[in-house]
Amino acid sequence: MLGRPRVGTVQAFDDQRGLGTVVDDDGRSFDFHCTAIVDGSRTIEVGTRVSFVTAPGHLGRVEGRRLSPLG
Repeated sequence: MLGRPRVGTVQAFDDQRGLGTVVDDDGRSFDFHCTAIVDGSRTIEVGTRVSFVTAPGHLGRVEGRRLSPLG
């Protein structure tokens, strides 16, 4: 089940592993995988403002999904 839409900033992204972290405007941190980037690029710059949703991940933790750069 997807959570409510959120806005945040990409805090970290490792191109080699395809893993990153996004922090919402309330300060909550969520991990994400490169396949969650909606434009299909599989890469995103640290500091990019994004809209995203959250959902339970494969390891039982809530993760970021549907990351879409703003602006």
